[in-house]
Parts: sequence; C-alpha cells; structure tokens
Amino acid sequence: MDWLALAIASAIFVATYGLMFSAHVHRAVAALVGAVAMMVAGTVLDFFPMEEALDAIDVDTMWLLFGMMAVVGLLHRTGFFQFVAVGVAKLTRGRPWVLLVALGIVAAFLSMFLDNLTTVVTMAPVALSIADVLAISPLPFLLGTVLGANTGGVATLVGDPPNILIGSAAGFGFNDFLVRSAPLALVAVLVTLGFLLLSHRRQLWGGERDTEGLAAMNPWAALTDARSTEELAGVLGLVIALFVSHQYIGLSPGLVALIGVAVASLVLRPAIHELLAGVEWELILFLSGLFIVVGGLEASGAFGLLAEGVVVLAPHPVAVAVALLWLGCVLAWTISAIPAAIILIAIVRSLGVLDVPLDPLWWALVWGIGFGANGTPLGTAANMAVLSVAERDGRPIAIGSWLKSGLPVAVLGCALGTAVLVGWWNWLQ
Repeated sequence: MDWLALAIASAIFVATYGLMFSAHVHRAVAALVGAVAMMVAGTVLDFFPMEEALDAIDVDTMWLLFGMMAVVGLLHRTGFFQFVAVGVAKLTRGRPWVLLVALGIVAAFLSMFLDNLTTVVTMAPVALSIADVLAISPLPFLLGTVLGANTGGVATLVGDPPNILIGSAAGFGFNDFLVRSAPLALVAVLVTLGFLLLSHRRQLWGGERDTEGLAAMNPWAALTDARSTEELAGVLGLVIALFVSHQYIGLSPGLVALIGVAVASLVLRPAIHELLAGVEWELILFLSGLFIVVGGLEASGAFGLLAEGVVVLAPHPVAVAVALLWLGCVLAWTISAIPAAIILIAIVRSLGVLDVPLDPLWWALVWGIGFGANGTPLGTAANMAVLSVAERDGRPIAIGSWLKSGLPVAVLGCALGTAVLVGWWNWLQ
C-alpha cells in the first residue's frame, strides 16, 4: 500500500467535494479541476496513469446519457409533456386528491423511460397553473410530481442516471430492472402517494373548487408540432423496444440510445443546435470528471480498505447489502445521487475480490440511492429544479416543508428495499 498516494488521492477527493459544495464554482468545474489534479498526482506518483484515467470514464454510460437527452430534448420542444399533464388533469375533473395521484403516476410512468429531470421540469409548471385554477396550494402537487418521478425512475435502467451507472457496472440489462426493480418501485410509488395524501389531507379535501378554468384548458393546444410529436413518439417506441431486447441482440444500452439519435436526426432533420440543445453538457462534464476523481481514489487503494472494513463490521452478506443500501440513502441525502452512485460502485467492485455475492449489493445501491434521493432537495437535479420552478413562480418551497414529506418517503422506500433484500436474497443473486 502506497500511503503517500492514498493520502494525496484522498485529499484531492475531499477538496473536490468541498469545492463542489462551496458555491464558488459550478459543480462541473469543480469536477474538472479535481480530475486534472488527480491525473497529475496519479502520473507523478505512478498510481493512476493517463491510460487508467481514461478507462475510468464509463463511455457507454456517457453515450446513453447523451442519446436519451438528445431525443428527449427534441420531444420536449414539441410540447408533448405539457400535453400529457394537462390531459391527465382534465380527467380528474378538478378533484385535488385525484389530481395528486394522477400527476404522481404519470410522472412515475414517464420517468421509467425518460430522465426524471425532464419529466419534472415540464410537468411542474403545469401543476402550478392547475393549482392556480383550483385555488389550492401547489405544494402537494409539486411534491407528488417530483417524488413520483424519482421513485418511478428506480424501476428501469434508463429511469435515473444512477441506474445507468450501476447497471453498466453490474452488467444489468433493461429487462433485469423490469424483473427485479420495477415491482418494488411500483409499490414504492403507491406508498409515496398514499403518504402524501395523508400528510396533505387538509389541502386536498375541503372547500369548493372552481373547475371552469380547468375545463377550458385544451391539452392539444400544448402541442407546438403535432407531426414531429408523432414521429418522435415512434422513435422513442423503437428505442424502448431495443432497450427491452438489447441483451438478446448484443447491443449495449449506449449504442441503443445512439440509434435513437440517429433515427430521430434522419426523420426530423433538426438543425444541429436544436439536436444538441437538449443535452446537459455540464452533466456530461461533471460525470466524466467525477469518474476520474473516484477512479484515482480507487487506484490508490482507498476503497479496498473501506471494503475490508465493511466486511469486518458486517460479516454476513445480507448485512453488508443492508448496510450499503442505507449508506446509499444517507449519501444521496447529503452529496446527491450521482456522486453517491459513483463512490459506492467503486466500493462494491472492491468487495468482489473478497468473495461476497455482488448481485444483491448492486440492487441495494439501486434502491438505497434511488429511494433515498427523495429525502432532501440535494438528492437529485430534479429536486433542485422543482425548487427553482416554485421560486420563480413566487411560491418557494421551504426546506422544512420538503423534509416533512421527502424524508419519510425516502425512509419508507428504503425500508421496502431492505425487506426485499432480506426476504428474497437468493432470488436477487
């Protein structure tokens, strides 16, 4: 063990996160600075050469994120998501509790196939306008949308960036998530919405609602380009079909997403700036830099030591899985879901050399990080987006109001995941 390399790599890791949360620079810049520092230290001290630094970046994950962001960005420009949200709202006939359930279910379903950030950013403004029409606080609707989207995203490989990272590291395909994670996520969505109905019952039941404004809303008016919507819906259907079958035809998830971009580009022939506008380049840069920072820390031997400590503290494999699930939950609360996933993926990889069954550990990460991200506004970019939308509308969500709903929902979801880990250990392997 090179203790100097371990000390310097650990210092760079801590400094990167300190810079990331200092608010002095954008998190992507912080990750870039940390990556450069790690590569310089790794090259000089010969524990993390440039070749390993480049290999630390999960290229298939990058292609998957790029492809799905590009396709979804084109779909967003057509008004498709507003169309879905307004249509569902009209079906509720102005009943607030039904509207909460409907928005939560739609957000959860869309997040199974799209990223939860896009789902939330497009549905949150609609939830605000509907709350205005009904003369009711938008808080339960906004929380139902974002918590439903986060929880529904746990169901599939492409539902949330941490799933993409974990699925790539574990070798899980789209169907693995449908079989192992989707049933649990469905139950968690119902539990989440049930809790919100109970905790916000005074706002959702009581008082007469003026539904004339809601009845006057036309979902078709939200579509800015109906033909492009139809064509992109077809492309998205093709991508989903390929995700379901990619393990059988030998295509990686990243390649499937690139197929979607290629087909969408040929069908719609958008301008290059329109195609690239939907891609969150700062997220791509952030993840690439973070992959290198965490890869350097792993190369220094830090995660090997931590993995050995986990096994010593929790010698039974089930206990290891449960410990990782709750560790993922807490890290998602504090440092957000994506950094938590990258760190814990490296730890699980280190556990592989200690003869610990890995498959249940991967699912522990999926559920702990996915459900835990609901706990605080820091959990996901979607959480922060909802706060931003509400603040711009002049009705900011207090952190305390979020915690009253988000923390119990996160704990309930992680408790469900723990029950599955303990009850169906052999099935998860």
